[in-house]
Amino acid sequence: MKTLRVKSGKSAAAKVGFIPFNRASLQGGEIHHIRQAMEVGHVAGDRRFSKLCQSLLEKETGCQRALLTTSCTHALEMAALLLDLQPGDEVVIPDFTFVSTANAFVLRGARPVFGDIRPDTLNLDETKLPGLISSRTKAIVVVHYAGVGCEMDGILKIAKEHGIPVIEDNAHGLFGRYRGKNLGTFGVMAALSFHETKNITCGEGGALLINDPRYVERAEIIREKGTDRSKYFRGEIDKYSWVDLGSSYVMSDVLAAFLLGQLEHAKAIQAKRHALWNRYHKELAGWTEANGVRQPMVPTHCEHAAHMYYLLMPSLESRTRFISRLEKGGMSAVFHYLPLHLSRYAARWGGRAGDCPVTESMSDRLVRLPFFTKMTARENERVIAEITKERT
Repeated sequence: MKTLRVKSGKSAAAKVGFIPFNRASLQGGEIHHIRQAMEVGHVAGDRRFSKLCQSLLEKETGCQRALLTTSCTHALEMAALLLDLQPGDEVVIPDFTFVSTANAFVLRGARPVFGDIRPDTLNLDETKLPGLISSRTKAIVVVHYAGVGCEMDGILKIAKEHGIPVIEDNAHGLFGRYRGKNLGTFGVMAALSFHETKNITCGEGGALLINDPRYVERAEIIREKGTDRSKYFRGEIDKYSWVDLGSSYVMSDVLAAFLLGQLEHAKAIQAKRHALWNRYHKELAGWTEANGVRQPMVPTHCEHAAHMYYLLMPSLESRTRFISRLEKGGMSAVFHYLPLHLSRYAARWGGRAGDCPVTESMSDRLVRLPFFTKMTARENERVIAEITKERT
C-alpha cells in the first residue's frame, strides 16, 4: 500500500513573513499525551484524558460538572435538550453572535428572539431584555463577547423575576471574570469552545459546564446517545439501555489528550495573550484617538479573557480600506459576525433593517487584528507599526 503524501500549498498565511489572523500552536505536552492515549489502546471518549480535563475544568471554574463535547455547538444543543424546548417556545439571544448560538435552539423548534447589544462591550443589552420576554420565553442566552462579561447582575435579576433559566455561551470567555466570579458559572449551564481560534484548543471541541445539579444526570444521558452508559461504566447498573433523547456528543480521548496539554499551560497561555492585548491597547491608543477609531472597552468590574483584540472603525468604507491596507502590508485582519436578524434564514421570523441598530452599526465597523498565543513580540510590533503609519 502506498503512503499518501499531502503537499502543502502556498496560501497567504504560509508566505514567509506573513502574519495570519490566527495560528494554532503546541504548548508542550500535547503529542506526549496523545502517544500515551494510543499506547493504552482506548481512544473513545470518557477515558483517562477526558476525565482529567473535566476534573481540571471543574476545579478551575467552580462549576458543578464539566462534560467534554465535540464542539461548543454541541454543548449548546445539549442545553436545548436539557431545557425540553418545544416548537413555539422562544429563546432570547444577542443579535451579534455566531450562528450556533441560535441554531442549537432552533433545532428544537424554538424561535430565536434577537436582542440588540450594548455599544460599549458589544454584549446583550440588558436594558432591552424586558421588552424581549413573552409568555413563551423559555431561556435567555448570553454571549460574553471577546471574553468580557455581560452585565450578569441585571440579566439574572430579570431572569429570576420571570422564572427563566439563563444559558451562557462562553465560547470566548474561559478564565474571564465578572465581579470576581468566573464566566460560565452564572447561568444554569454554560458552553465552552476549544476551536482552533480559541485560547485553549484541541482543533474542534467544547464542553458543557453545569451549575445546577438537577441537570447533571440527564446531561450524561443525552451526551451518550440517550443511554445510561455512564452509570454502567461507574458500576452503578449491570447493563445500559436507551432511556431518553440524545446524540453522540462525547469527545474522543485523543482530542482530550491534546486538550489536556493545553489546559496544563493555561496560566502561561493567558499571561502571553494578556501581554499581547495590553501592547495593542497601549500602543494604538494615540492613533485610534486621532483617527476616530474605538478600542475595546472593558468595565472595571470585569476581567477579560484576552480572547481577541478588535477595533471599531468610523465606517464600513474605512474598515474595508483598513483590511486591504494591512493585507498589502503582509498581515491578515478580519471582520466578525453579521447581524443574525438580517440573515437569509432568519427572514422567516420577519427581521428588518433597523431592528437592532447597534448590532448593525458595530458589525459594519468592527475589525479583528492578528492575535494568537505564539505571536511574537516582533509580529505584534509589526502590526502596530503598519496600523499607525497611516491615517484611516
